[in-house]
Amino acid sequence: LFVVDTRAGVTALDQEVDRRLRRVNVPVLCVANKTDHEKLDAQVGEFQVFGRKVVAVSAEQRRGKGELLEAIAELLPPSSGTEAPPEAEMKLAIVGRRNVGKSTFINTLVQEERLIVSEVPGTTRDSVDVRFELNGKPLIAIDTPGFRRAKSIATDIDFYSTARAERSIRRADVVLMFFDCKEPISKVDKQLCKYIAEQYKPCMFVVNKWDLLAGQVPESRWIDYLRDTFRSMWYVPVAIISGKTGKNVKRMLTRAQALFKQAQSRVSTSRLNKVLQEAIQRNPPPSTRSLSPRIYYATQVAASPPTVVVFCNNPAAISQTYRQFLLNAFRQNLPFGEVPIKLYLRSRAKSEQHDQIEAR
Repeated sequence: LFVVDTRAGVTALDQEVDRRLRRVNVPVLCVANKTDHEKLDAQVGEFQVFGRKVVAVSAEQRRGKGELLEAIAELLPPSSGTEAPPEAEMKLAIVGRRNVGKSTFINTLVQEERLIVSEVPGTTRDSVDVRFELNGKPLIAIDTPGFRRAKSIATDIDFYSTARAERSIRRADVVLMFFDCKEPISKVDKQLCKYIAEQYKPCMFVVNKWDLLAGQVPESRWIDYLRDTFRSMWYVPVAIISGKTGKNVKRMLTRAQALFKQAQSRVSTSRLNKVLQEAIQRNPPPSTRSLSPRIYYATQVAASPPTVVVFCNNPAAISQTYRQFLLNAFRQNLPFGEVPIKLYLRSRAKSEQHDQIEAR
């Protein structure tokens, strides 16, 4: 879509864009925006100089939407058949410190010895992709080298293993963070969880090797241990498994698929603002002598991770505590409660304010 400004007419920049578009072998539709009323329709003819079909629209007045959609549909290639496009493969990064049973877990998934499994820590030096299916849906498990704390990276191999592990986390749709049930949570675990959180990746805490502790320790003790240690990640689900015997593995993977779906969720602006309005009514943003914060409306601008922009009169007036309150309200009332949410606050000039809390 080659968007031009009806009011401005043909500009030198429009001509340059047109020249560049002619080098690309794709259909181009000229969209004359800001054609707010019929009196401006005559000016649209100027853009015929480009030799393209021109559609007059006004994004602000919602004018010409139907004609634009029809014109787009005409340019789309015909359907090649009735088959649905292949479903995207969910990528699972299997991460954790050395020797927590990551490779044994993957071998259980594929039921064959594809990786070198050893009691010697750190035998998986590179990231390895393993494809498999669950419930008829494709998945990729990325087995990563065991993490080392930054200060203990003594060799080039360890450095590149750590870099590959971090890259695997960035590639992943969902991260399975493995813990050894017989070992305490370490600085390495904390470092790794911090990196996962910084990347806004959906995550599941996986307590592995439970076959070694079954009947000796209640599962709730480990869950409480994780909650106390990673308080800022309180929303992350916990799975207690045995990668060796396969206990609870399928249930855990099904939950991971649910996280993948949550991260892709989008909600309507009206639903989002209903949650926002209820949160503000229940707990208005606190004011100070010099700052009186006002929140106007919110919109979701992206998914994976869900990203919400909240418009207000002064972002600096909204405390970190209140931002966390808003995040918690979104988690509790929207379909992405177990995955990271990006929250941005943006200012809006008074002259531009219009109440969209009630927008449909």
